[in-house]
Amino acid sequence: MSHKRFRTIKSEIRVLGIDDGKFVPHKPGNVMVVGIVFRGGFWFEGIMHTCIAVDGFDATEKIADMIKQSPHYRQLRLVMLNGITFAGFNIVNIKTLNSETKLPVVALTRDMPDLKAIRDALENLPKSEERWKAVVDAGEIFEVATREETKVFMEFAGISESDARKIIRLTATRSSLPEPLRVAHLIASGLTSEKADLEKV
Repeated sequence: MSHKRFRTIKSEIRVLGIDDGKFVPHKPGNVMVVGIVFRGGFWFEGIMHTCIAVDGFDATEKIADMIKQSPHYRQLRLVMLNGITFAGFNIVNIKTLNSETKLPVVALTRDMPDLKAIRDALENLPKSEERWKAVVDAGEIFEVATREETKVFMEFAGISESDARKIIRLTATRSSLPEPLRVAHLIASGLTSEKADLEKV
């Protein structure tokens, strides 16, 4: 697999952080996915969004389309995902996302993924083997220290391990998670909570 090589990693590198909103597990429906563009770990530059199916099989395609159709696409240098499982078990294949967007992809989690629990859960869903392949394709899981006494776990595609580590540390300016992901989580959660509240009125 070819890796993008960064000659230098600029402090204002444009990174896209992606997270999904709140949803009711196992209930059919769509979930909002939000992308936040940051320059480095300090400057918010833009937002994009799409929707994917709960426990569906469209996350990789929908997220790739969202990125390529964004006016920010040409300036992006890296995609960060909050894990590889979205909207329940709608799994992003990071190798395919890297190939489709021509951008390096890094998936981060605060905790070490429980692969056995994921495999067991997938047995109850259609296309379980294809979903599991996306998990396996994400590759080895690496621990990364981001700030003092804090760490995250990463998987990556289309980038070297050393460059991925550098960009994670560069953009983790306020918490253990890089700012693009932290803000994507806040906005996705806030928007979907607001929508749920409106539906109750």
